[in-house]
Amino acid sequence: MAAEFSRLTGKYQATVPANVRRTLGVGAGDRLAWVVEGDTVALRRAGPKDEDFAAAVSATLGEWATAEDEAAWHDLWCR
Repeated sequence: MAAEFSRLTGKYQATVPANVRRTLGVGAGDRLAWVVEGDTVALRRAGPKDEDFAAAVSATLGEWATAEDEAAWHDLWCR
C-alpha cells in the first residue's frame, strides 16, 4: 500500500489526494468521517448513520463546556 501525502494549511485544512478521492468515491461537498483509534486515524466517506449520529450528539456538546468541566476532564486526560 503506497502512502499519499498532503500539507496542512494555516487554517488546518488539507487537500485529499486524487487517488484517495477516487478510492473513497467522494467529491466536492461530500462529508468525510475521521475515525481515531489510539494514534491512528482512518478516513472514510461519511454515510447516513454518521450524519444521524453527529446530529444527535451535536445538541449535547455545549452541556459539558464550563470551566469546571474542562478542569475535571483535563485531570482525567492529561495524566
